Amino acid sequence: MPQTVLLAEDDRAIRHALERALTLEGYAVTAVADGVEALAQAHRTPPDILVLDVMMPGIDGLQVCRVLRAEGDRTPILMLTALVETADRIAGLDAGADDYVVKPFDVEEVFARLRALLRRTSPVPAVPAAGAETAPAPAPASREVPGQIAAAGLHMDVQARRAWRGQRELELTRTEFELLELLVRNAGIVLDHATIYDRIWGYDFGPGSKNLAVYVGYLRRKLDGPGAPALIHTVRGVGYVLRED
Repeated sequence: MPQTVLLAEDDRAIRHALERALTLEGYAVTAVADGVEALAQAHRTPPDILVLDVMMPGIDGLQVCRVLRAEGDRTPILMLTALVETADRIAGLDAGADDYVVKPFDVEEVFARLRALLRRTSPVPAVPAAGAETAPAPAPASREVPGQIAAAGLHMDVQARRAWRGQRELELTRTEFELLELLVRNAGIVLDHATIYDRIWGYDFGPGSKNLAVYVGYLRRKLDGPGAPALIHTVRGVGYVLRED
């Protein structure tokens, strides 16, 4: 069956054009004109993914995102925004969005980001049967037991999607959790930007993108409490590494 998209965009021309493009791409699209309709439709028939315009009359895209997250709805959300400042992007991440596209956008970029978000929410493959080939062991820097990983004072329950630094539980969005999981599994190893983009988003947004830097900055603020040493380190010109100094 086709994957379902709930599209909320108040600009009629953009809404119709994107609805047609997504339909031709194979998605089953429900398009609405404002946030009130978006929430009603999401409650009535939960979609596989939401595409929300940030600036809509009445209830805007950020408010829709906050309501759904407060209800415990973890459906991936892609924001469409004409706001390009870092503070505006952080506001979207704070609201619980998983990714964003800046207007004017290329529809192929929208397709790529949708595919990446949907891949990340696909069911986890079944554990191989006895005697089947197994995956290589994790890096020594990360201690791992079934369903749980730990490194640098961090502990993550991957199946429950919970994470702690010491005794303090961290409140993480879907993307933040997956980024931290990638760093913990590769603790002590410098991961370059391209590798992180490919593993987290499934798409390299190019050298001019600030997407990764925004997520790393937000994750650092959640990890590093008062007096606690930094865990995520920037390796200039290369990428990031998780380690205790």
